[in-house]
Amino acid sequence: MVANNTGPKIQQEKSTVSAMIFLYCHQKHHTSRHQLCNECNDLLQYAMQRLTMCRFGEAKTTCERCPKHCYRKDYKQKIKQVMRYAGPRMMIYHPIMAFRHIYKNLVNK
Repeated sequence: MVANNTGPKIQQEKSTVSAMIFLYCHQKHHTSRHQLCNECNDLLQYAMQRLTMCRFGEAKTTCERCPKHCYRKDYKQKIKQVMRYAGPRMMIYHPIMAFRHIYKNLVNK
């Protein structure tokens, strides 16, 4: 069964993950704000594919609370590194996205 992955919750999740990867790449790899290095671009494409194929669709929790982790081990390590770095900084650069993410985590406890 393929979930409906074109809804607003998946799109919001994609926007948040994308913003985190761009923030990480810009600050860690010294790229421009609107450009990614090859490694981060690869991670972004992988993350977007995973969200598009997510079995939970619009009922999806945040990845942190997901009962089924769908990332390959190498990508899982990369995205964790990105989220650990970018997560706290999202409050400064993207406060609305950060609050939505925190709220979603609290609601899905």
